[in-house]
Amino acid sequence: MNAPESRLHPEAPAAARRFGRFALVGLLGRSQRTMAWLVQDPAPRQELVLVMPRQQPGDSEALRQWIVTARRAARLDHPHLAPAIEVGDHGGWPYVAYDTRGATTLAARLQRQALAPREAASLVRQIGLALAYAHESGMVHADLQSHLVLLDDAGTARLIGLEVDQAAADRSGSMEHSQAAEAIAQSDRLRIQRLSAQRDVLALGLLLHLALTGRPPLDEADIGRVLVRLPPLGRDIVRLPWSTPRPVPDALRAIANRATDRQERQRYRSARTLVHALEGFLRTDAASGAGPLELLMDRLGSVGVLPASPGGAERAAQLALMERKRTDELAAVVLLDTALSFELIRLVNTAVVRGAQVAGVGPVLTVRRAVAMLGVDGVRRAALALRAWPGPLDDDAAGALRALMAQAQRAGRVAQALRQPQWDGEVVALVTLLQSLGPLVVQYHFPEDAAQVRRLMQPAPAAQPGAAEEPGMNAEAASYAVIGVDLDTVGVAVARHWGLGDGVVQMMRRMPLSAHVHLPQTDEEYLRALASCAHEAVEACLQPAEKLRTALNKVAQRYAHALHVTSPMLVDALKASLAPAPVAAAVAAGGEDAARTTATRDISQMPDDSASASPVGDEP
Repeated sequence: MNAPESRLHPEAPAAARRFGRFALVGLLGRSQRTMAWLVQDPAPRQELVLVMPRQQPGDSEALRQWIVTARRAARLDHPHLAPAIEVGDHGGWPYVAYDTRGATTLAARLQRQALAPREAASLVRQIGLALAYAHESGMVHADLQSHLVLLDDAGTARLIGLEVDQAAADRSGSMEHSQAAEAIAQSDRLRIQRLSAQRDVLALGLLLHLALTGRPPLDEADIGRVLVRLPPLGRDIVRLPWSTPRPVPDALRAIANRATDRQERQRYRSARTLVHALEGFLRTDAASGAGPLELLMDRLGSVGVLPASPGGAERAAQLALMERKRTDELAAVVLLDTALSFELIRLVNTAVVRGAQVAGVGPVLTVRRAVAMLGVDGVRRAALALRAWPGPLDDDAAGALRALMAQAQRAGRVAQALRQPQWDGEVVALVTLLQSLGPLVVQYHFPEDAAQVRRLMQPAPAAQPGAAEEPGMNAEAASYAVIGVDLDTVGVAVARHWGLGDGVVQMMRRMPLSAHVHLPQTDEEYLRALASCAHEAVEACLQPAEKLRTALNKVAQRYAHALHVTSPMLVDALKASLAPAPVAAAVAAGGEDAARTTATRDISQMPDDSASASPVGDEP
């Protein structure tokens, strides 16, 4: 029986040659460190891939150590690591043999065309899982190449060559060190392991770039040669071009570019974090926007959407004593608690969706209406049902969530101050809060991811004295690069789960910073722009004092045509937003007139200098 025709498209040798008992069919690929051959094993008439080092071990002891190390690495068992069926040597040349199982190499696959974005993301995710497993087992690959990735018809990817390169890494120490491994202190070994693993992750990013473009990065087929041309060793830059063979979604583009970012601090630090981002992209891409909710569903049932704001128990007790107060007075107290406000909106809108659809019934976007529908007892029960602050968060994550909640609440008050008179202030405040739903949910449920997003957004100090600081990513690109989806989409997925429709979803998405803000043509467009303006104004207050005036002027200019705002108007709105608690207490105790008096008194005590940072920059 004849062996099946090879699918690996090797570079055929000039004449029939043998390597021990194996007949060499052709060269699959080679790099500075390794080479891979397609061979025929005559006994079972089986096609195999032999991977071996480019440099022969220097003596018999080095050969013995190479084989021992390769066999130790071969014990790793993972679905995306091709099992080594034989570790041996011939004529002093060691090798590891793998069964092809009818697969082709990624290099051969890319000779036809670049991969579709989803296929490329899936392939790199699988290889990333294998690398993460190897790294966590204390091993590195050290020579990730397209000809060392096997693909089958089902789309399963398997990595080969780990054993070969692990043996080489043990022999040479690392990419930076040439001392014998036994001469290196344990702390140095761990550091070298970490650096080598990070080198693998960077190589994996280059593999993603190759899969999406179909062209070797920097026109260099050997990924190892590309690595030394990137910072910090070199000055070349690898970024995904806009003219790819197939359109690449923004989320995947951000992931690919972060993986090879010229700033080391922005790159993925582990294979696991890169896999996490790709999984977020793949879920979202497959579910047409519902993917982010899959990330949350298990946690929403156990810890809720958000925990009650600090003082939630006291607030619930206060609500129990407000039986005879007007609905708007109850709503003023509820609005102090971001989680409770969201919970009431969820309860009433989910009830509307699940119940009979009454013609003309739209989404409930005021706490007043929610209070009227649920009654005081319903509101109190909702408050008591919230997870107590801060839920499962540690102190650092709880502090970050508290700061985000304060920022969202303040943006709501700024939007109320900037709104046109005909607009209900509570609707304006709630829409503004909803624009923060995604960041708040991610901070609560995935605090480590949220911290990583913030880190990517931070500028880096200038590399040289007098040079400009290195910019960070924008919020959208950073969230894409960490979780594979932007934060707005997470919030939208939760809102749709609550029963909120397209109109609300449109308002929830922040205006892109790169887009021109046009004159609103609909109510939804107006509310979206107003809420976005308020958020940008509050975020401007986080700038250093010397940059505050410029930042506020930029916001005012951006929304001048659409909302007719000016810099002094923004400053006045920010001043008025500083002290919510006395205002809310006045509403609960004496109604809206007392609230206005309290707010006016607070503003009158603030400095008039619009360039001062203190009245607008004290937010935690």
